[in-house]
Amino acid sequence: MRAYERLLEYVKIPSAANERCADCPSAPGIWDMGRTLEKEMRAMGLADVELDANCYLTATVPAKIEGAPVLGFVAHMDVSPASPCEGVKPRIIENYDGRDIILSKAGNIVTRAADFPVLARCRGKDLIVTDGSTLLGADDKAGVAEILTMAEMLLADRNIKHGKIRIAFTPDEEIGRGVDHFDVAKFGADYAYTVDGGPFGEISCENFNASAAKVTFAGRSVHPGTAKDIMINAQVAAAEFFDLLPALERPEHTEGREGFYMLDESRGSIEKAEQNFILRDHDAAKLIAREETIRKAAAAINARYGTGTVTVNIKEQYRNMYEIISKYPFMLEIAKQAVRDCGGTPLIEPIRGGTDGAMLSFKGLPCPNLGTGSGNHHGRQEFACVQDMDKASEQLVKIAEAYGRLKKKD
Repeated sequence: MRAYERLLEYVKIPSAANERCADCPSAPGIWDMGRTLEKEMRAMGLADVELDANCYLTATVPAKIEGAPVLGFVAHMDVSPASPCEGVKPRIIENYDGRDIILSKAGNIVTRAADFPVLARCRGKDLIVTDGSTLLGADDKAGVAEILTMAEMLLADRNIKHGKIRIAFTPDEEIGRGVDHFDVAKFGADYAYTVDGGPFGEISCENFNASAAKVTFAGRSVHPGTAKDIMINAQVAAAEFFDLLPALERPEHTEGREGFYMLDESRGSIEKAEQNFILRDHDAAKLIAREETIRKAAAAINARYGTGTVTVNIKEQYRNMYEIISKYPFMLEIAKQAVRDCGGTPLIEPIRGGTDGAMLSFKGLPCPNLGTGSGNHHGRQEFACVQDMDKASEQLVKIAEAYGRLKKKD
């Protein structure tokens, strides 16, 4: 079975993570995804298939040669809750001509080629898109599909020599909790790759340092007729706080290694308001400076309205994996050669986000990230490229072969 055929089935399972739920996994749909994959993996003949109490799904492709390091491949089963994600209706556009894609005439939802230049890489290929009412879920069900397609290829072809391959599918990556219960020692891999990126050929060993800031505003409600010099409208304080942050350092104005402040969620009333921000920067010192900017803005509002009007809680989410991956340059060289062997050109890109691999790297499992042949993640314009998914699966096979030629270090 080709990777895209798997993806067409997987995206029909609603498995959005739920940040408001503290359970692991955070949503029942992730269990549905896990159980579906568990059944498929057992039917394929994978060894050691296990779906644990926290919905971490692992399995083994047994080694064909001895003495090689154990290699892992990781993807996540949940999808982003940022856009509607239930009732996904995937469709294939054959031989994409490079023009705008009308997803929904009735809803006037169009993927404009000028807005998404990444589509130019897919001209002449087949694209999987939605009907515009939901995201697709290629992030990261394309990665799941490619890893299982690789496993099927390894199991079917005796001539492909490789060491022991470990597979892991995680829950709740999209809400930053994907490896909270990941047992690195039990997984048993020496090296691993997440398959959770964008275009085929993309290889990432850098990601943002990340923090989350929860900012709470306390107001005072009185009748508006007698409010002069008494009322403190928490919503107004929140708006004034937001205006103190650099307007040009938002995601919509940044690129490359430029960091940002993003207002992720806002709600409130006169008496209480709340803003949740994500703070990002590839440079750890610059991220600390962003955190300080948040605190200074809070101090300014407190000076204006009174101490206790604003409270700030900042929490570290993940760190730049380059600090770890830079010690294992051969991992990147193997991945680059695998791309070339599949007819592609390696694209070394910093991730403007994070992956399970960033946190796994700091847990002791070095884990760069690979492209899946998909793009425009987290929105209705998300797509996956059929032929690039094939190439991504082939790339994983080439990587498995390359590690089979290495000797395990004691």
